[in-house]
Amino acid sequence: MNSSRPYLVRALYEWIVDNDCTPHLLVDAEYRGVQIPAGFANDGQIVLNVAPSAVRNLQMGNEAISFEGRFGGVSHSLHIPAGAVMAIYARENGQGMVFEIEPTFPDDSPADGSGPMDGEGGQRPAGRPSLKVVK
Repeated sequence: MNSSRPYLVRALYEWIVDNDCTPHLLVDAEYRGVQIPAGFANDGQIVLNVAPSAVRNLQMGNEAISFEGRFGGVSHSLHIPAGAVMAIYARENGQGMVFEIEPTFPDDSPADGSGPMDGEGGQRPAGRPSLKVVK
């Protein structure tokens, strides 16, 4: 099953913009595949203003978010894998959603969840799933 993260990020982005607020992404700057300008991350994280007025060519796909943004007056192309998005929220009131950290996979491991823990005889998580209420 596909990750729900990119779908939720797109929906919350639209909701934040529709309510005349400024969408911000909290990104794990050390996640494999993240391309951001050097020197702007703090403690392995970066907050990005992704408001329509702040970025150009915003593409929010199922695999990654990409856009052009200005840092210190210089234009940069950014690429954020969906798993690197830690949160999306409105700057004005903090409303949004925080996501659990997704593991990165080595180049030789499948990222689709198949593998030794998922095949025949593999172990599955026990117990009931928990859902979180979003207000």
